[in-house]
Amino acid sequence: MSKVISAHSVSVDGYITGHDPRPGQGLGDGGMLFDWYFDGTVESQEFGGFKLSEPSAEVFDFHAGRVGAVVAGRNTFDDSESFGGGSPHSNAKLVLLSHRAADLTDRQTPATSIEDALTKALELADGKDVGLMGGGVLNAALQAGLVDEVVLHQVPILLGGGRPFFQELPKHVRLTLIDATPAPGVTHLRYEVQR
Repeated sequence: MSKVISAHSVSVDGYITGHDPRPGQGLGDGGMLFDWYFDGTVESQEFGGFKLSEPSAEVFDFHAGRVGAVVAGRNTFDDSESFGGGSPHSNAKLVLLSHRAADLTDRQTPATSIEDALTKALELADGKDVGLMGGGVLNAALQAGLVDEVVLHQVPILLGGGRPFFQELPKHVRLTLIDATPAPGVTHLRYEVQR
């Protein structure tokens, strides 16, 4: 059965970008959040060009291999320059959650609500899981009670500002730790959302 998951690199103080994220520089000054993609010797089986440490490669490829479709919000889409007409995941289609019109390709599908976005993404995922990209999308899906897992690739840095991963929620969301994998430059934390 398909799951809805969110997996993202995040600073210890909870930011997914550094200061001043914008189109063409979607991470602002927070590029170091993804250094662990390239600081090892093990090539990713899912993403060409990624050379990870052995523990990071195992975790990364497991999660990347699960994903059949991705839901991204408009800020992430714009800051990532429309993902070059594709998706942040080379083998997954993209559903864009936005109320504003956008020029989309045949690998990109529009949606105006989180429920609609996840319905479309689950169909596109063809039995695989759906990945959520961006703090706003995760927040909307958490509020709707539609998230199964949250994966944090926690990088040991305090950015002190940027775009926060977790936004304000109307109630507490309890998590159960499923797995914690330490690796050079990052700790991979996998949580199940309690319902």
